Amino acid sequence: MDDGARSRSLLLGALDAQRQHVLAAVDGLRDAQLRAAVLPSGWSPIGLVRHLTLGGERYWFHTVMAGEPLDYWPADRPELDKGRPADWRVEPLEGTDAVLAEYRDAIARSDEILAALPLDAAPRHREPDWPAERFADLEAVLLHVILDAATHAGHLDAARELIDGRRHLVL
Repeated sequence: MDDGARSRSLLLGALDAQRQHVLAAVDGLRDAQLRAAVLPSGWSPIGLVRHLTLGGERYWFHTVMAGEPLDYWPADRPELDKGRPADWRVEPLEGTDAVLAEYRDAIARSDEILAALPLDAAPRHREPDWPAERFADLEAVLLHVILDAATHAGHLDAARELIDGRRHLVL
């Protein structure tokens, strides 16, 4: 395996591991537990999954890398968002199973996009305020998303332990 193929395999493996970690962290939680804010900042586990769907998978892979429109981004609603970005919002009547299915669907579409792009592929959509070297290629975007997903997987681990005592890592 050449270095490029090895790097690609390692990056995609790390991304998939973080995605599976996120899904495992919320597996088995009831609707009320998924919606509960257990930390003072007020986010819920299902809100974090929504963020990983919209602000992670869809934004970085579907929009930035594939150039798909940003028409899925929710409008700000300060009365519901409580200071968080709108991509964390899960409406009160919205089913948590649907939010989890949306995450899985976004992952499947992301995987299609990732399979078609080389690591040196340039983004098709760049934000106007990004410096030229910022997120210059798929490799840089993958690293960013992996780090973000890993950070949030750790947040979910802490929330899960507070909710029902389940630990991801037993020390």
